[in-house]
Amino acid sequence: MLQLTLNDMRYPMIFRKLKAVVTSLVQKLNLLKTSTTGRPRKITVINSLVLALYQHSSTRATKKSVYLDYKDELNCSYKTLVVSMNQSSRLALRILFFIMRQGKRSQHLIKYTDATDIPVCLKKNADSHKTMKGLASFGRSTKGWYFGLKMTITRDYDGRLLNIKFTEPGKNDRDIFRDVNKDINGIIIADAGYVSKRLEQDMNIENKRWILIRPYKTMKKLMTKWQEKLYQGRFQIEFDFRNLKMFHGLITSLPRSIEGYLANYIHTLTSFVLS
Repeated sequence: MLQLTLNDMRYPMIFRKLKAVVTSLVQKLNLLKTSTTGRPRKITVINSLVLALYQHSSTRATKKSVYLDYKDELNCSYKTLVVSMNQSSRLALRILFFIMRQGKRSQHLIKYTDATDIPVCLKKNADSHKTMKGLASFGRSTKGWYFGLKMTITRDYDGRLLNIKFTEPGKNDRDIFRDVNKDINGIIIADAGYVSKRLEQDMNIENKRWILIRPYKTMKKLMTKWQEKLYQGRFQIEFDFRNLKMFHGLITSLPRSIEGYLANYIHTLTSFVLS
């Protein structure tokens, strides 16, 4: 069984920090129930999750590279590691939900909502792609057509992730906006893709929630200076998408199962909020 001590200097600092944070959260929230039946695990759930988060926090492109790093300590097959890391996504999801729930309790007044594309394979391989066939579909982003999913998030001005939703690319953005922000109050800012008088009327709650959507350039609608200032803060959510894709491994075509794809997204988001 993999034994990792926090003071063991053989392991990178980022690994030891993740181990400490995950262990603390699991114990504090009592997220794991010990089982007295069945065969003992080759790798504990906590260690599996730490290894997965380490992969996504250290810009490792594959699970294989993590396996090669710790092959001697793991004392198991590569397949066992992959299965264990994928299964640990259930624990990661519980931690992610807890962090978002805590974020809502101390949220900043100003929030931003936006969506980004998540290709699951190259466009030319879409017809032969089978793993995510039932969940993914064709969509269009600012970069052109892609085959995959759409991820919509709401984060506050201070960077707290408040809510997230994965959908097919063709799902109506305004409907997603309603779902993602139904229990979030304050000033919620979105880009011109969400323009809708009906949406603003339905979502606005006097003295509680105000939806601020950037108008199209062709619309005869004036912005005040302070509204323009609020809109300018939208670059922060674009940076979040950039960091998730470039430094936490959100985009991948390597998994060979739906569980593997979903685990990749959950581990990415969890490593991001813990970083």
